[in-house]
Amino acid sequence: MAEVKLMKGNEALAEAAIRAGMQAYFGYPITPQSEVIEYLAAQEPKHDYVLIQAESELAAVNMLYGSGGAGARVMTTTSSPGFSLMQEGVSYMACAEIPCVMVNVVRGGPGLGTVQPSQGDYFQAVKGGGHGDYHVIVLGPNSVQEMVDHIYLAFELADKYRAPTLILADGAIGQMMEKVILPAPIKYEPDKPWATTGKTPDRERNILTSLYIQSEDMEQRNLKLQAKYKVILKNEIRYEEYEIEDAEYIIVAYGLCSRIAKNVVNRARDEGLKLGLFRPISLWPYPWDRIGEIADADRVKFFISVEMNAGQMVEDVKLAVCGKKPVFFFGRLGGIVPTPEETYEAIKEKIG
Repeated sequence: MAEVKLMKGNEALAEAAIRAGMQAYFGYPITPQSEVIEYLAAQEPKHDYVLIQAESELAAVNMLYGSGGAGARVMTTTSSPGFSLMQEGVSYMACAEIPCVMVNVVRGGPGLGTVQPSQGDYFQAVKGGGHGDYHVIVLGPNSVQEMVDHIYLAFELADKYRAPTLILADGAIGQMMEKVILPAPIKYEPDKPWATTGKTPDRERNILTSLYIQSEDMEQRNLKLQAKYKVILKNEIRYEEYEIEDAEYIIVAYGLCSRIAKNVVNRARDEGLKLGLFRPISLWPYPWDRIGEIADADRVKFFISVEMNAGQMVEDVKLAVCGKKPVFFFGRLGGIVPTPEETYEAIKEKIG
């Protein structure tokens, strides 16, 4: 049965993972996501999942590799420096096509930075992050409810495409408290004939690897991955539009910035400015085509990407707009969250 509760984002995510059939969690505490492992540790006696606090993020990601390869529904959570340490393992899992769910509750950087919220890991998330030609599926929640919903979705997408799937949540979403609807627990029954469950009378043993010594074999593996990514691009793009129908100026924002942007849109509409909001929910695959369609409208004068970084998603906005209209950027750095007031002033300055 579904439940309604008041929960912090990190704890709601952890509870959702339990209800979504998570079988194993491997992670290492790091602010601002440590509540996830704390919550899962407190709940572990009531459930049958495996929880291991690894000695490092390097160990955690390789535990994902092994348990995910054995067919388990597995997850890790971390924050920015920790996710950087995981990148070699993520590349391995992408190549070996091992499904898992990863959560990066982003803090300000570079380096150890600050524990305050940021969106400075966008490039790392959507461009691969590790070595080689690969992608992970990336979802960008903007509420505690979406932390819950995206966990269910991430597990489904990971299993469907045999691909590492990432929830990219800025630190504020992990720390804020909101009312959430928790879906009823599901009974997870894995059907993974590819998993490394040993040799059986029906088949030879499965081998999952990212090592292909012969160039011709490595090329074929890459071509297989690229074909899969094309299917994901076709089927798994998600976004939200707000006051877009007659908008002359379009804010593009995800995560916490999209909530701020919605406030700005409402304020601008009260003052007669036709402002609209486009929120990418899937950050990879990105909704390039839909933004391009909006840019085709004669009424649209410009786009502005609002982010908590030095300008990262703005490159995808420019790619989508493809020179049809001007694309501007407004952002704050170092863990500072832009206010609605300064965001609105930046937009009015561009309007002139």
